[in-house]
Amino acid sequence: MIVGGTVHTLHADPAPASRPRPGAALIEFRDVAKHFFVGGELRPAVENINLEVRSGEIVTLVGPSGCGKSTLLNMAAGMFGPTRGTVLYAGREVGALNHSVGYMTQQDHLLPWRSVLDNIALPLELRGEARDRRVARAQELIAMVGLGGFEMHFPSQLSGGMKKRCALARLLAYDPETLLLDEPFGALDAQLRIGLQMEILRIVRTLGKTALFVTHDLDEAIAMGHRCAVFEGRPGRIATVMDIDLPAERDILTLRFDARYVELTRDLWTRMAPSLGAEANR
Repeated sequence: MIVGGTVHTLHADPAPASRPRPGAALIEFRDVAKHFFVGGELRPAVENINLEVRSGEIVTLVGPSGCGKSTLLNMAAGMFGPTRGTVLYAGREVGALNHSVGYMTQQDHLLPWRSVLDNIALPLELRGEARDRRVARAQELIAMVGLGGFEMHFPSQLSGGMKKRCALARLLAYDPETLLLDEPFGALDAQLRIGLQMEILRIVRTLGKTALFVTHDLDEAIAMGHRCAVFEGRPGRIATVMDIDLPAERDILTLRFDARYVELTRDLWTRMAPSLGAEANR
């Protein structure tokens, strides 16, 4: 599993006999609560979380800072278990690092001494694949994310957007079934952000991936998601899950002019207004 750009090679849980069919529940949080010890005191991060992420969909998570959105991603990745309740992946309880997921955070975690090609090929190298196969697959992914011509560049020679594309290609080299995305575009300008949003949508659609996507950008939550889970409070709880009935073949560049997109975004802003007000007054 890749977590935060780092490849973890611990023993995987036994694979399920079969993967869920498209549209079936892939990740399930059942009555989940998570508490942490902070300064010697037990503090709840999330409570009463019930959520399904279906195979082949993108579910976006929005809510005020500190409401436990990233905690859900960490539990889906198997980085720690719930205090109460159950987290399932493909029908099995997540009890160790989940090797069916890849985790992308705000930091790209590229290795500065390795070229773009060698950064992307790292998961394949750790898997023991032959050099020629690693290079061929890395070249395919370089073309997929639009980094052709930059194969031998080092991270210090890349723009912020290029680093993100490289990190995304490395994540895909690991070939996870599910992408866990924790504000991966938070530090990018609007133009780069839109380009990578388009890339994620294309990859999920063409490669049949599933994604759980944390964002503070409410417009992004609607533009990217098939559904959106809206968190509130501390400890975090899911107040509602919005169905985003936009076309699967949506165009990010023209979406802002779509009447239904505007309506859904306004609805999400209205739902979030109490939490945003409370956050501003803290």
